[in-house]
Amino acid sequence: MPSDPTPSRPSRIAALMAGVLRWRRNRGRGVLAASLAGALDSENRAVLVVAGDGTELFRNQGARRLLGGAADPLAPLKRRADGDDRALSEIERLDAAAAVGAPRRTEVALALAGGGREWLALEVRPAGPAGAVAWVAEDVSARRAIEETLRRENELLSDFVDFLPVGCYSADADGTVRYVNQRLAEWLGKSCDEIVGRNLAEVFGSVPNPEEERAELRLRGRSGDIFQGLVAHSVFDEGGEMFTRSVVVRDLVPEQQWERALRAAERRFRWLFDDAPVGIALVDLDGTVGACNLALQAMLGIDRDDMIGRPVAAIIADDSRSQAAEQLGKVIQGSQPGTHLEVKLKGRRDLIAQLFVSPSHEDGDISGLVIHFIDATEQRNLEVQFAQSQKMQAMGQLAGGVAHDFNNLLTAMIGFCDLLLQRHGAGDPSFADIMQVKQNANRAASLVRQLLAFSRRQALQPRLLNVTDALAELSNLLRRLLGETIELRMVHGRALGLVRVDPGQFDQVIINLAVNARDAMPGGGALTIRTNAVKVEHPVQRGPELMPAGEYVLIEVADTGTGIGKENLARIFEPFFSTKEVGAGTGLGLSTVYGIVRQTDGFVFVESEPGQGATFTIYLPRIDAEPAAEARRPPAQTDESTADLTGSGTILLVEDEDAVRMFGSRALRNKGYTVIEARSGEQAVEVLRGEDAIDVLISDVVMPGMDGVTLARLVRIERPHIRIILISGYSEDVARDGIDPDEGIHFLPKPFSLKQLAGAVKQVMER
Repeated sequence: MPSDPTPSRPSRIAALMAGVLRWRRNRGRGVLAASLAGALDSENRAVLVVAGDGTELFRNQGARRLLGGAADPLAPLKRRADGDDRALSEIERLDAAAAVGAPRRTEVALALAGGGREWLALEVRPAGPAGAVAWVAEDVSARRAIEETLRRENELLSDFVDFLPVGCYSADADGTVRYVNQRLAEWLGKSCDEIVGRNLAEVFGSVPNPEEERAELRLRGRSGDIFQGLVAHSVFDEGGEMFTRSVVVRDLVPEQQWERALRAAERRFRWLFDDAPVGIALVDLDGTVGACNLALQAMLGIDRDDMIGRPVAAIIADDSRSQAAEQLGKVIQGSQPGTHLEVKLKGRRDLIAQLFVSPSHEDGDISGLVIHFIDATEQRNLEVQFAQSQKMQAMGQLAGGVAHDFNNLLTAMIGFCDLLLQRHGAGDPSFADIMQVKQNANRAASLVRQLLAFSRRQALQPRLLNVTDALAELSNLLRRLLGETIELRMVHGRALGLVRVDPGQFDQVIINLAVNARDAMPGGGALTIRTNAVKVEHPVQRGPELMPAGEYVLIEVADTGTGIGKENLARIFEPFFSTKEVGAGTGLGLSTVYGIVRQTDGFVFVESEPGQGATFTIYLPRIDAEPAAEARRPPAQTDESTADLTGSGTILLVEDEDAVRMFGSRALRNKGYTVIEARSGEQAVEVLRGEDAIDVLISDVVMPGMDGVTLARLVRIERPHIRIILISGYSEDVARDGIDPDEGIHFLPKPFSLKQLAGAVKQVMER
């Protein structure tokens, strides 16, 4: 068999590592050395090279993800193997081999954070003079899964052959039995182990003539009875050694019955072939499909008649075909014993399959290929969905953190504007400028609220809401927003029930979707809003979201606009992502919709194709209850411009942001209060221990060291008479962090004005 002129991956990596070491010694002289290092960095396996003195010489991208520092490269894997004595033992043997400069390779299974296990091939070997070693790690989970599948199939096939209605055995050229199936061993009254290794003359009493295709024998059974047997055999060459494969039919029967028995055995084998859990194709030397099982037909959605005689390359997608053809050609030519590759397949849906290719032999020569197709589409989709979910979560955390910091800045800006307005009345030349600053700060606060909505950390006031009534109230505003060229249609279902949402945020969701639809229909069109009560019987997986079973109120917003391309659907809810031209939008509209709906325990999905419009579907948990006394809108607030906000008492103000603390203390002192300032929770504790006459504690929630929630709990235990107001740029439910609203701790969201701060203090003092 000709050898493959291409070096194997281990030898190629070794050569590259040697080149990198020479490059390290020569301080990187020459383009070739840099190319070697670049080749190692693009290697799929993780590669780390450590000098004899413990200095790290090279680390590629995979090693940065999988391996630890040069002092203990396997430290991350040891932590993952904690509790698995077998995996830990194998890893420790690698450490021991590295310590003495000996090569060693092993494979270990490590637990994944989300469940399941991952197989890694780990290797350490000498990498040059002076005791340098190279660490190599590779994910072999897919190969192990295929090997396990093949092992199970081999066990099924072995069981099938063992219990065929005919006896089977094979013998070498000397007549020594190398294999016997269970059926023949039972007929002879012996175990398989007693027969294997013995000569045919001892087993049968005589040796069938190998030159005759069929022979009649008289055989002795377990009880000593004699029975007739017909032996049919064939001679084959395996690696230069001659073997005989034989089939024994008990009792000499007419030729037709013997052939029927063989056909029955073939049918049973066909059942095993067709019922395999993975797709199997038998490919001839010319690359055409000679046979395929039902699993492969179902996978591709192609009938058997359309598969037989078709080139196997024709079922592989264009972008994977050249690579697959090259690998299949090498196996057919005998330059490699088998191969494993991942390709895209043609069919009724986008398919990703792992192919395990092995040659089939006849008379010692390669007669074709056996290809196992394992559908990996769902696995790859789950990986993509998981990555998208992680990205959305990370972006939500980033958006929430940015919004929180901006709320601190906006609180100071709005507060100091209020302080200036106390000294510059309406007739003052500076009055208009100060109002402009304050109005723009309030506009900025609106944008921050959209960021908080996406991160699900905005302040909500949920109420029981009738969706039909809410949409009816919005209809006039929506028609003005859409204009005369767009028709608004509303189709309401019956017995919708109620939902618990913030009415203002619900309006914002519908308005944002309507404005987005309007921009997608520049030439006019129709916007349809449908409502219905639906019952989801089973959990539904849509992208990265898993919607549990239950009863929901469905709100569908469908337009006849330009639609959304497939490449943009996965990113449509990301903040600052927009398909509009620069300057036409902030990219926060749909991310705000997503954040509000998810914070309300609902789900929002989108379906769209270019030129076919877009449909946004919202599912909100349905509540069978009466609105009772809950109003749809919050009650009108008392006019703060005329309310008396002055008071007396001692207030401890705890805030790590200097500008917010400075504004708050000045505002409260102007209203007649005595204010003690603290920059941290720890400093506030010191003040509380030395100051008895404190009436109100105002504390920020997010602070370095002791946070506001911890401080509030401590004060509730040690000084229960002190009234507490928590302030935060996050929503109330996030800021309270488990504190029961009935405990009497009040909340004031940022950004707040001077009047809102003084009003909150006045309210808790009067209570």
